[in-house]
Amino acid sequence: MQRAALFSGGDAQMAAGDLGELLVPYMPTIRVPKSGDRVYKTECAFSYDSPDSEGGLYVCMNTFLGFGREHIERHYRKTGQCVYLHLKRHVIEKVPGASGGALPKRRNAKLFLDLETNSDLNSDDFEYEDEAKLVLFPDHYEISLPNIEELPALVTIACDALLSAKSPYRKQDPDSWEEELQASKHAKTLVQLDNGVRIPPSGWKCSKCDLRENLWLNLTDGSVLCGKWFFDGSGGNGHAVEHYKETGYPLAVKLGTITPDGADVYSFDEEEPVLDPHIAKHLAHFGIDMLQMQVAENGLRDNDIKPRVSEWEVIQEAGMKLKPMYGPGYTGMKNLGNSCYLNAVMQAIFSIPEFQRAYVGNLPRIFDYSPLDPTQDFNTQMAKLGHGLLSGQYSKPPMKSELIEQVMKEEHKPQPNGISPRMFKAFISKGHPEFSSNRQQDAQEFFLHLINLVERNPVGSENPSDVFRFLVEERTQCCQSRKVRYTERVDYIMQLPVAMEAATNKDELIAYELKRREAEAARRPPPELVRAKIPFSACLQAFSEPNNVEDFWSSALQAKSAGVKTSRFASFPEYLVVQIKKFTFGLDWIPKKLDVSVDMPDFLDISHLRARGLQPGEEELPDIAPPIVIPDDPKVDEIRLLYFRRSFLVALDIDESSVMQLAEMGFPLEACRKAVYYTGNLGAEVAFNWIIAHMEEPDFAEPLVIPAFGEVASSGAAAFGAVGLDNQPPEEMVAIIISMGFQRNLAIQALKATNSNLERALEWIFNHPELEEESEPALDMVNVENNANANILAETGSEGPRIKDGSGRYELFGFISHMGTSTMSGHYVCHLKKEGRWVIYNDLRVCASERPPKDLGYVYFYHRIPS
Repeated sequence: MQRAALFSGGDAQMAAGDLGELLVPYMPTIRVPKSGDRVYKTECAFSYDSPDSEGGLYVCMNTFLGFGREHIERHYRKTGQCVYLHLKRHVIEKVPGASGGALPKRRNAKLFLDLETNSDLNSDDFEYEDEAKLVLFPDHYEISLPNIEELPALVTIACDALLSAKSPYRKQDPDSWEEELQASKHAKTLVQLDNGVRIPPSGWKCSKCDLRENLWLNLTDGSVLCGKWFFDGSGGNGHAVEHYKETGYPLAVKLGTITPDGADVYSFDEEEPVLDPHIAKHLAHFGIDMLQMQVAENGLRDNDIKPRVSEWEVIQEAGMKLKPMYGPGYTGMKNLGNSCYLNAVMQAIFSIPEFQRAYVGNLPRIFDYSPLDPTQDFNTQMAKLGHGLLSGQYSKPPMKSELIEQVMKEEHKPQPNGISPRMFKAFISKGHPEFSSNRQQDAQEFFLHLINLVERNPVGSENPSDVFRFLVEERTQCCQSRKVRYTERVDYIMQLPVAMEAATNKDELIAYELKRREAEAARRPPPELVRAKIPFSACLQAFSEPNNVEDFWSSALQAKSAGVKTSRFASFPEYLVVQIKKFTFGLDWIPKKLDVSVDMPDFLDISHLRARGLQPGEEELPDIAPPIVIPDDPKVDEIRLLYFRRSFLVALDIDESSVMQLAEMGFPLEACRKAVYYTGNLGAEVAFNWIIAHMEEPDFAEPLVIPAFGEVASSGAAAFGAVGLDNQPPEEMVAIIISMGFQRNLAIQALKATNSNLERALEWIFNHPELEEESEPALDMVNVENNANANILAETGSEGPRIKDGSGRYELFGFISHMGTSTMSGHYVCHLKKEGRWVIYNDLRVCASERPPKDLGYVYFYHRIPS
C-alpha cells in the first residue's frame, strides 16, 4: 500500500522522517484511549453523520469525540485540537472475473469499524471497505493509514487503540440497555436448507423428547429442540446444543419470544446471545411472519387471536399496503432494544412548533455555546435529535435499482433511512434506574421525565414545556363540617380513568368470558376476542367526580374525618396531553393492561371543567396544622429516628460532579462543596444560585464542616440562615426535605410547625401521613418521573408558574399506542396528523396511515383551537 501525506488532495509524498517531523508539534495533544474513555467513532456529536456518510467521520485524537464534515471546523475553532482520525466506509462493487464470477475490488480488505451493514444492497454484488487516515487542521493534511513504519510509535498506538475501542454505550452492568448485543457473524451468510419445513403457530414440542417449553428453532434446518438443563431442574434436556454439535448449524431462535420487534437469538458457535439483522427473512423461510407474532404473559405466543381484532395488527395497521413517507418530518428512529417508548414520545414532541423553534430554530446558537463535551449537554442532544427528525437529511427515498450501478461507480451509497438515537438515550437516561435499562418502559412516565429535563435546562427566554403546563384547582371538603379548602398545583397530563362499568357491550363481554373459561378448562383455543367499548364521555365524567380522601384530617374538627376531593382546571394549556389509565395491578400485584376501546373524539371541549374558586355560601377550612403526635413506644421512636437519620445522611451525600462543574467556573472548591451540600444535591444550577447569594460572606471559601445529625437539627435555621420576615423556612432546609422524596408544600408546612427544626420537621411528616395523601403525590425535580401521578412543581419565583391559559376547545393531532399486556413488555407506535393526513411512526417505518386506531391509544395529544 502506498504511504503518503496529501495536502488538499495533492500528490506530494513525504518520507518517514518528514512525517515524524510534521507531527512533532501535535504530539502533546495526541492521547491513547485508556480504560474508561468513551470513543465516539460511529456517530457525530452534533448530527447523525457516521463513517457511512458521504463526508465520513472525524474523531478527535484528544477528546475522542466524533464530528461530521459540517461540524468538524466548529470543534477545531473551539478547542484548537488539530489532529483527527478520519473514518470512512465505502461500498465497493464487485467486478466479474475471467470465469464470470464476482471478484472483489479492494483497497483495504479489513473491516475495522463497528458499523451495521446496509441490508438493501445485494451482498453478491457489493461489499464494504473501511478507510482510515489522519487529518491535520487547519490545513487538512491527510496521512493515509496504516503507516506503521513511518509514524511515531505514540501515534500508531493511539490510532490502533482508537480503532479497536469498544462502543461507548456499553457498560459493565448487564442490566443496562447499553450492554448491547452484537450482530452474529453467521447472520449475513447463514445457509437455510430448502427442506420444506414449516413451523406451526402453536403446539410446539421438542423433536427428541416431550418437552413443550424452552424450545429453540434452529434457523438452518428448522429443527425444534429443547434448551439447556439448569441446576434447579428447569430448562430442558439440552437437545438444541446436541444438535449443533452434530450438525454445526450455529443459530437458533427461542420460540415464544418472536414479536414484530424482534426475537431472542442464540449463537452456539459464539456461545452468547446475538442479534440477527436478517431475522425476519430467516423466519419467513419457515413460514413465520413476525408481524403476526406476539408474546403472551406465560412466554408462549398468543396465536389464536384473530388478526382483525389483535391490537398488534390493528395498531400497526398490518395487512395494509402502507405508503412509505420521506422528507422533513418523516424520519424514522431505530429501536435500540425496547426503546420504542422513547421513539414514540420524541416523534410527538418534535411535531410541536414550540419545540421545533426552541431547539432546531436555535440550533446554531445551541451548538456554538455547547460545552466541550456536547454528548453530555441536554440542549445539544435535543437540538441534534430535532434536526435529525425534521431536516429530511436522514429520510430520503431509496434509489431505483437501475440507478444503483451508476451510483456505486461514483462511490456513493444510498442515504441511510432513519436515525439511531443511541447518544440521546445514553444521556437522557443516565442515572435513571429504569430508562437506562434494556427493559420496556411506560411512555407516559418517560414524557414526564423529559419535561422534567426540559424544565431544568431552559433554552432561550421561553421554555417549550410551557405549552403543556396547566394549573389544577383541588377542592377538598370535610363531609362532616361541610367546610372546604381550595389549593392549586401544576400538572402536565390529564389522566382519565377507564370507566369499565360504563361499557356499552356488557352482554358480549359476559358471553366472551364464559366461552374463554370453558375453552381454558377444555384446553381449546380461546374464542375470538371481545374488547370492552367505553364511551369517552364516561371517562370524562369519572375524572370530574369527587374522590374520597383517605385518612383526612379536618382542621375544622381538629380530628380525622371523611373528606372528598374534586379536581378542575384553573387554566387550560396550549397543548393538552390526555392519558387513558389502562395500566393497573392484578390481585398478584403484577402490572396488567385493560384491553379496551375508547371512542376518543377528534374535537374535544372541556370548558365545563373550568375551576370556579370559592363559591358564595362556602366556608373555608381553618388554616391549622395537625398537632404533633409523640409516640408512646420508645422503640418505635428509635426506629423512626434511625430511618430519618439514614435518609438525611443519604440526602446530604455530596455530588462531586456538581462540585466540579462549579469549580470549572472559577469558584473556590470548598465553596462549591458547601453550595452542593446546603442545596441538598439538587444540581449545579441550584448550587450556583446559593454561591451567588453567599459569596460575600467571610467564611465563603472556608472548608465545609458537616455537623452531626442532631447538631443540624438543633441548630435549625441557624445552620442555613435566619427565618424570613414572611415566616418562610430557609430554602436550603426545604430542599433537603424535598430531596428525600416529600412534597414541597408538605416540607414547608412541617418546617413552619416546628420552627424550622429539621429533625422535628421530619418526625412531624412521619406522624402525619394523611397530609401526604391528601394531595397528589409529588417527587422532587430530580426524580419526578418515577411516579406516574407525580406533578412537576415549577419554581418560577413570586410570579408563580408560567401558564398559557386560553379556551378549553381542542383538536386531536397525535396519539401513542401500546401493544402488550403491561408496561414491562410490548411495543409502542405513534400516529401524527401532518399536512392533513395521518402518519404512522413505527420505529424506522414511517408510512401514510390508512386506518389510524384512535380508539386504542394510550396517550393523546390535542392542540388548542384558536378562538
